[in-house]
Amino acid sequence: MQPKQRQRLDQTQRWTFSQLFGLTRRNPFMISRWVLRWVSVGILGGLFAALYWNILELLTHVLQKVPDWGVLLLMPLAGLIVGLVIHFLGNPGEIGVIIDNIHFRSGRLDINKNPAMILASLVGISAGGSAGPEAPLVQVTGSFSTWASDRLKLQGEDVRNMSLAGMAAGFTALFGAPLGGAVFALEILHHQYVVEYYQALMPAIVSSCASYLVFALITDLGIAPTWYFPQYSLEGINDIFSAILLGMIGALAGWIFIGIFHGCDRLFARIPGPIYLRTTLAGLGLGILAFSLPLTRYFGHDQLALIVTTSFSGVLLLGLALGKMAAIGVTVTGGWPGGFIIPLFFIGACLGKAIAVFFPAINPSLSMICVMAAINAAVTRTPISTTLLLSKLTNFAPLTPILFASLLGFFFAPKVPLITSQIKSQHDT
Repeated sequence: MQPKQRQRLDQTQRWTFSQLFGLTRRNPFMISRWVLRWVSVGILGGLFAALYWNILELLTHVLQKVPDWGVLLLMPLAGLIVGLVIHFLGNPGEIGVIIDNIHFRSGRLDINKNPAMILASLVGISAGGSAGPEAPLVQVTGSFSTWASDRLKLQGEDVRNMSLAGMAAGFTALFGAPLGGAVFALEILHHQYVVEYYQALMPAIVSSCASYLVFALITDLGIAPTWYFPQYSLEGINDIFSAILLGMIGALAGWIFIGIFHGCDRLFARIPGPIYLRTTLAGLGLGILAFSLPLTRYFGHDQLALIVTTSFSGVLLLGLALGKMAAIGVTVTGGWPGGFIIPLFFIGACLGKAIAVFFPAINPSLSMICVMAAINAAVTRTPISTTLLLSKLTNFAPLTPILFASLLGFFFAPKVPLITSQIKSQHDT
C-alpha cells in the first residue's frame, strides 16, 4: 500500500499560505509576484472607479437641475437612450450573470460587455434610475482582471482568483471599506455557504486596499463615513433584543421587496418588441414615481443622508420605502443596468426611522441601521459583509447589533434567493 500523497496546492494557494510576502533566505523583504499582480489589479480598478465616479457626478449635477415636471420627459428619454445602447452594443447583463461566470466559467468575465455597461449605466444612474453603480464597477474591474489573466497565461483557479480580486476592487471603491468590499465580493457568490471561495480572500483584500487608496486619493471619498447618524452607544442587553426584533422586521421587508421585484419582472416580461421599448416604458414609470415622491429618484447615496438628518412623518417614510421598492423593481427589471445595495439601505433607513417615529422609545440610529442591515442581508444573502460595510459607512461603532440584525435577515430570507444564480450545486465547478 503506497503512502498517501500530500494534496498539491495550486500556485495561488502556495503563494497565499507560504510565500505571500515573498519571504526567502536571499531577500526577506522581496514581495511576491502574486502580491504585485493583486496590487496592480487594485490600482487599475481604483483608477477606473475614480474616473467613472467623477463622470457620473458631473452628469448627475447637470441633470439634477431639471424641474420636477421635467422628470416626466427626462426619464423616458434616458430610458430610450439606455435601450438603444443595449440594442446596438449588446446586453451587458447584471450581477447574476457575473455570478454565473464565476461559478461555471472559471471566473472569466467578458470584457466585450464593458462599453454597453459603462454607457448605459452612466445614462441611467445620472438621470435618476434607482440602481447603483456597483454592478458596472464590478463588471469592468472584474473583466479587466480576466483580460490580465489571459495576458499572463494563467489557468484554472488562478483566473478565478484574479477576477474576484478585480470585483473586490470595484466594490471597495464604491463603499470605501476594503475589508467589507473584499468579503462582499466573495460572500455574494453563494446564498447558503457564505464565503465559499475562501482561497481568494487574500487576493481580494490586497486588491481592495490598493483600490481604496487610489480612489480615496483622487476623489477624497471613503475616508470619512458616508452617512452621519446620530451618536449611539450600546447600553444594555435590551438593545440586542431590539436589534433582533428589528432584524425580523427588516427580513419581512426583504420578502415584500422580493415580491414587488418579481411582480415588476412579470409585468415587463409581457412587453413585446425591442429592448428600448421596455427601457423607455420603465423610464416613464420612474418619472411618475420621481414626480410623486422625489426622494425615490436616484440610487439613494445622497437621499439617504436627508432621511437621517431631516424630520419626516412616519406615514411619509413608509410611503418612501414602498415607492423605492417599486422604483428599484422598475429600474432593474425594466432593463436599466445597475445594482441595488445602496437603494436597499435607503429602504431600510426609511423603515427604521418610521419605526422610531411610531415608537419613540427605540433609538433612531439603532432602528435605521438594524433594518438596513437586515433587508440587505435578506435580499443579497451577505450578512458578514453587510455588517462590515454598514459599520464603515455609518461610523456605527457597536458591531453586535448590526451582526444580530444581519443574521436575522439572512436566516429569515426566502429559501430561493432573489439572485437565483447564487444557487449552485456543490458538485458544480
